[in-house]
Amino acid sequence: MDNLKLIESFGDFKDEKNIDRITLMAILEEALTGVLKKKFGSEDNFDIIVNPDKGDLEIWHNRIVVEDDALEDEGAEISLTEARRIEPDFEVGEEVSESVAIEDLGRRAILSLKQSLQSKIQEHDNANLYERFKEMEGEIVSGEVHHIRQKHIIVMDDEQNEMILPRENQIPSDFFRKGETVRAVVDEVKLRGVRPQIMLSRTSPKFLEKLFEQEIPEIFDGLITIRGVVRIPGEKAKVAVESYDDRIDPVGACVGMKGSRIHSIVRELRNENIDVINYTNNLQLYVSRALSPAKISRMEIDEENSNIRVYVNKEEVSKAIGKGGYNVRLAGRLVGMEIDVFSDTDEEDVELTEFSDEIDDWVIEAFKKIGLDTARSVLEVDINELIRRTDLEEETVHSVIQVLKEELED
Repeated sequence: MDNLKLIESFGDFKDEKNIDRITLMAILEEALTGVLKKKFGSEDNFDIIVNPDKGDLEIWHNRIVVEDDALEDEGAEISLTEARRIEPDFEVGEEVSESVAIEDLGRRAILSLKQSLQSKIQEHDNANLYERFKEMEGEIVSGEVHHIRQKHIIVMDDEQNEMILPRENQIPSDFFRKGETVRAVVDEVKLRGVRPQIMLSRTSPKFLEKLFEQEIPEIFDGLITIRGVVRIPGEKAKVAVESYDDRIDPVGACVGMKGSRIHSIVRELRNENIDVINYTNNLQLYVSRALSPAKISRMEIDEENSNIRVYVNKEEVSKAIGKGGYNVRLAGRLVGMEIDVFSDTDEEDVELTEFSDEIDDWVIEAFKKIGLDTARSVLEVDINELIRRTDLEEETVHSVIQVLKEELED
């Protein structure tokens, strides 16, 4: 049995789909070098000649001829008697190159070679898998739910590559069954030991951006550019788009006739409410669009402190703030500045922080989280709405309202 046939008989690695012949032979050469070093203490006296085109290899053992009684290192030297069995004309001091068949290395060496080959092929596969998915970070992939665990689900793609979708990277209303197809973006690829770990996300803004690219041809073709994406997964998102072609309405193209284009994206994101707005370099106009559907009366921009005070009519306050404060929070993230909403009135107003002696700080924070920073902004919202949005006890909300009313009346 020649070297190649013996090697191929070790296992199915010759049929590995992701390893070409040249790479396979390089792996084989490296594995053989390790086996020779282990058996003889050094690989310095061996030549391994690989022929990728033919898929064959040769092993030559190079030794110096010494007198029979002077033999000390069998790996580097050969006795004169032994050398003349190969070629009668050899003399002391000459170099002998002898072909070595793999089976001559012994059963243990062959077993070691097989294990080394399998190990190095696995290393090669892991390295290829890591590089492949590392380049796919930020791209959408799909796969089948293979296993559901408490903190994550295991997703397998068509090539049986294992991917992980952690619970925190799932939309709150996501619910998956085994065998179901799931789409997500490759969020991060990292090494766990020697194996690549592919982490997915459905909550990343990149997932929404890539869904737009897939569903809106003008974005895919580069006619419309996405300038910003912010989202509260499963609740609300804002996408700023821009077109350099005046003939294209970027918002209309993204939404489609009666929302036909954006409908599939909304469905994929579990009915996440998506606002698509026109991007502009004019900050004041950009803020106005970001706070849509609220209509702004006026605003004060403090660029040094990255803060914007927005004033709206009384009936527009709830629109500007939005359910759970989502609208104003997302608008601020989209424009990159903190936005505070105030009722546009000539009546005196007082910051909630001024009531810290009478209202606990954690209660004030609960109101600020939903965009209510002043006394009047709180009083202008229905009490039942305040209880629902702040998740505070009814008694606590009533107490706060009473304190605020007394202050403003005084």
